[in-house]
Amino acid sequence: MADTKNPITNVKGEFIRGVTAFRNWIKDEPSAEYQPEANRYHLYVALACPWAHRTLVLLKLKGLDHVISYSTVDTLLEFEKGCGWAFGEKYPDPHHPTFTHLKDVYKLNEPDYSGRVTVPVLFDLKTQKIVNNESSEIIRMLNSEFNKLARHPDLDLYPESLRSRIDELNEQVYPKLNNGVYRAGFAKSQEAYNNAYEDVFSMLDILENILSKQRYLIDNKQITEADVRAWTTLLRFDPVYVTHFKCNKKMISKDYPNLYGFVREIYQIDGIKETVNLDEIKKHYFASHLMINPTGIIPRGPEINYDLPHGRDHLQ
Repeated sequence: MADTKNPITNVKGEFIRGVTAFRNWIKDEPSAEYQPEANRYHLYVALACPWAHRTLVLLKLKGLDHVISYSTVDTLLEFEKGCGWAFGEKYPDPHHPTFTHLKDVYKLNEPDYSGRVTVPVLFDLKTQKIVNNESSEIIRMLNSEFNKLARHPDLDLYPESLRSRIDELNEQVYPKLNNGVYRAGFAKSQEAYNNAYEDVFSMLDILENILSKQRYLIDNKQITEADVRAWTTLLRFDPVYVTHFKCNKKMISKDYPNLYGFVREIYQIDGIKETVNLDEIKKHYFASHLMINPTGIIPRGPEINYDLPHGRDHLQ
């Protein structure tokens, strides 16, 4: 998620997401520049950001949080001050105590860096360089390249036998749901909003139908990265996207029983609940996006109980 004040739109008023800047890979190979090592890498995230949240979920599922450290930036973006993602007393940079903003970390790679500053950031403490800031690639590295250090090395969220199906679903979910809610929220024309709105709910209907027949989105017996990528958006849907991004046709918790059960099941997996902070999530969207919510008032609801029994066991 970027810290830019004014979301980029095209001539039709359609939101255009920017491209991430750093795309190196950690490889479990002797010749690799970046090799998997305990305590070498640090993950910078924002608890509000669904893209960064994916990486935290992978860190917990694979059992890597003892060898890869992570820290959070302040989720409140004070655009009028030109601050971007900030550190502070409550959100320090544990490795660079004098840094005030995530942009300072970016400047370790390029002192004159003037591009987008986004989370997540996978940072190499040895070379003091950003390895990668593309969430879809970071989760693949966490899944496959650190198995010799992982508590759960046998868990494969991108198994070779399922990759084509995972890729196919990701290619639908990303534009229509993950980015679809942003396309609706940041649209600057009625046509752009209408198209995004229809995409969001057509995708939700498809996912609801899949989950009415099987426990997870790709395979009935195991969670995959497709589940994680969809889940971080679904979790935020009712608390934020229904109102803030005007995706108000239906709610996950009221109108999609299988999606709601799915959200609860993943939330209840060991270690996942601690990656969720709904107050931080709502603070970011409602108090940062003043171009959408000028008063900055943060809604107190809705009240949703993610600890209710998920009822998905019978599908396995």
